[in-house]
Amino acid sequence: MAVNGASGRNGLPEIQTHEKKADGIFHHDITAPVNAQTIDELHSLQKKKSAPTTPLDGIQGPFTAVSDDARSKQQLQSISASLASLTRETGPKVVKGDPAAARQSETPRVVGHHHHHHQRHVSRTINVTDSSLKFTHILYNLSPAELYEQAIKYEKGSFITSSGALATLSGAKTGRSPKDKRVVRDETTEHELWWGKGSPNIEMDEHAFMVNRERAVDYLNSLDKVFVNDQFLNWDPENRIKVRIVSARAYHSLFMHNMCIRPTPEELEDFGTPDFTIYNAGQFPCNRYTHYMTSSTSVDLNLSRREMVILGTQYAGEMKKGLFGVMHYLMPKRQILSLHSGSNMGKDGDVALFFGLSGTGKTTLSTDHNRYLIGDDEHCWSDKGVSNIEGGCYAKCIDLSREKEPDIWNAIKFGTVLENVVFEEHTREVDYSDKSVTENTRAAYPIEYIPNAKIPCVGPHPKNVILLACDAFGVLPPVSKLNLAQTMYHFISGYTALVAGTEEGIKEPQATFSACFGAAFIMLHPTKYAAMLAEKMQKHGATGWLVNTGWSGGRYGSGSRIKLAYTRKIIDAIHSGSLLNADYKKTEVFGLEIPTEWPDKKAYNETLVKLAGLFKNNFEGFVSHKIGKDDKLTDEILAAGPIF
Repeated sequence: MAVNGASGRNGLPEIQTHEKKADGIFHHDITAPVNAQTIDELHSLQKKKSAPTTPLDGIQGPFTAVSDDARSKQQLQSISASLASLTRETGPKVVKGDPAAARQSETPRVVGHHHHHHQRHVSRTINVTDSSLKFTHILYNLSPAELYEQAIKYEKGSFITSSGALATLSGAKTGRSPKDKRVVRDETTEHELWWGKGSPNIEMDEHAFMVNRERAVDYLNSLDKVFVNDQFLNWDPENRIKVRIVSARAYHSLFMHNMCIRPTPEELEDFGTPDFTIYNAGQFPCNRYTHYMTSSTSVDLNLSRREMVILGTQYAGEMKKGLFGVMHYLMPKRQILSLHSGSNMGKDGDVALFFGLSGTGKTTLSTDHNRYLIGDDEHCWSDKGVSNIEGGCYAKCIDLSREKEPDIWNAIKFGTVLENVVFEEHTREVDYSDKSVTENTRAAYPIEYIPNAKIPCVGPHPKNVILLACDAFGVLPPVSKLNLAQTMYHFISGYTALVAGTEEGIKEPQATFSACFGAAFIMLHPTKYAAMLAEKMQKHGATGWLVNTGWSGGRYGSGSRIKLAYTRKIIDAIHSGSLLNADYKKTEVFGLEIPTEWPDKKAYNETLVKLAGLFKNNFEGFVSHKIGKDDKLTDEILAAGPIF
């Protein structure tokens, strides 16, 4: 160590920590000081500003690209317009950014949206309200990392699990509330939608919707900040829908970030006005005195206004399935069939569709290591082929294990939302068998988290249409090849039978029918979707199959559950085409082949007739509707049902 004569601080000699080099220069091992005067300035250096992504070179004249400032202003004006109350003249004063950060800086530039009402003269002072005097901070299309920070900092019940996923709570509601779903019945929807017995569409009028919309918008505008997601539905670029989701929780924003298709920066810059908007004010109840309201929860759809309002439930699945309902309305108008199904594709380009209710194995069987996953839940079938509606997967987590579902297990990592799961307090390891909060525990993750996902999520026309039923009565065969009329009959029926416990501990099979395997989400009459499916299957030569993933050789309690490995072999044989060449014989009542006979023939016949009666009773609601251009197909479908 050397001491030279130069003065350091406080007049003390400067100490050099290295010997003088041959060039006569002392080499300090100290780096230059940071370019900051305060800790806040230091923190500001940590975050790099996002650069504009649209190339600006070579663009001249009237088509010159909009500046970043102008584009940001347009975005804010669009969001302010979305949040505008329809009884006042202006939207809220909106500004981008976290209010916590804004408090430490100067007053931000504000954008408001002004409505121009003709023949209406209102004094300016009457329109001044507390909410119009404040800023509404917009957290716009935040990244998962930013949303994690927001959730953990401000939302009680948000934790990072050991795998990196974000665990959240959906509040009092841990599932959808179908009895609280309302659809505006107006001049258009009066004639287009399915109303009445069996329909999921419970009516409300325009006025009641506007009361709920005003309530939701006022609640969102009263908050310091709201989350706004601008995203897409449908991987088919010619038929995609622009959606805007306005919500109060980081959990909801991250959920929709995962479930909708994520726009590129370039697409976001040119997003413009959305085709559909969701106002999620789920933390705030609806007014029970409002006409058509039967509880403090209301999920309202106005197809004419292209808007959805959520009040009184924080369950994120309401947004996903609400948008699915919208697609069930919009796509058939374009002659595109919307489907509640999984879809995958083989190496040779052969596509299969999987239909099935909860517990039938739709997600499990459509996720196959030997095939590409197009999607696990919602699809469109157009003249070009199949496309996934969503950008993510929403998987059940109850009793999840690495051995049974390795792809889903491995997808639960940073960026994934885990709903209502229970985890170990110290290690944050999730116990997927714990039902303390709910049995309906879920994981929402981007589809690219599945290793064999096909990106973009599109494929050619399906070769096989597979209808799955978990038959606890044990009378349906493990596999049946269906003709077109039988496929339509079982598609419209949407059958499964699950085992429900009783107080005495006796378990009895319970038949469940859900039209088109998704009655809760369809908007038109089931026969309209069935007619479109028949037309597409005929045109493109697809084969229909009925696969029983439930019991065989006897009902629940006497027969045995068909092993998943056996079902997978059946599905493989369908994919390969080998089952097309098998010999088939028709059975009594259902006209289906049964490879395994029950030991007790009398009990089998009784159960068979009982199930046939349930099918017949369920189908009576569809008998009066014509399918196709004439009644020929209708008669064929009715004849395809059980005969006894």
